[in-house]
Amino acid sequence: MNMQALMKQAQKLQKDMLSAKEEIDNTLFVGENSLVKITMKGTREVIKVEINSEDSLDKDDIEMLQDMILVATNEATAKIDKMTEDKLGKYGNSMPGLF
Repeated sequence: MNMQALMKQAQKLQKDMLSAKEEIDNTLFVGENSLVKITMKGTREVIKVEINSEDSLDKDDIEMLQDMILVATNEATAKIDKMTEDKLGKYGNSMPGLF
């Protein structure tokens, strides 16, 4: 393979990777449980925190609420990680340092 063809292939690979990364960044991921719903962008920016208002909380429930927020946030983050692996894992280490 000549150098020009190799460069063209590398540019296509980079374009495909950037496109996949942009898709991930613009996707909304939701982590939720019975009390809390967290919405995050693929950039890991928390967009919305919703608390189920049907349940009335007292002081004893605050610690549980904090745990539920943590769990929902981690669930949304795990979904981002999975999509990132699904979309970008196929590129492996072909272009280290790009992301």
